[in-house]
Amino acid sequence: MAIITNVSDFEYAGFWVRVGATLIDIFLQVLVTLPLLVAIYGWSYLEKDSFSAGIWDFFINYVVLPIIVITFWIYYQATPGKMAVGAKIVDARTGGKPSNGQLIGRYFAYFVSILPLMLGIFWIAFDKRKQGWHDKLAGTVVIKLKNIGPEEVHFE
Repeated sequence: MAIITNVSDFEYAGFWVRVGATLIDIFLQVLVTLPLLVAIYGWSYLEKDSFSAGIWDFFINYVVLPIIVITFWIYYQATPGKMAVGAKIVDARTGGKPSNGQLIGRYFAYFVSILPLMLGIFWIAFDKRKQGWHDKLAGTVVIKLKNIGPEEVHFE
């Protein structure tokens, strides 16, 4: 396993790499949450018209999932999707591990990125450091490892 310590070993993770990582994460989240929610609410859960089908829907999707995502960020600097594409979240100023406060703030800053027609997400495609608004607000950047496959990477 390689430990990435040299600046020349990474590049900023671009828009499409991050879209791929997000799709992996969404697939895994649905794989875990959908059977639980169908077990609780039945198949009619798939036809709901409201924000939440009930307390368990809210708890699983809006309390448990954010805790899981932030926990992955704190311990691995990445979600499973980011790990699969060889990317991780680092402090934008130092390149080191972001603080827990930065990572929690980054999660809530996603709402700022998403609400105005997802402009803060699309910003990644045009920014020189490939930062979305949530990255800028939290002081983070997502890097992708160069010339090393995800299976060879050790996340400290």
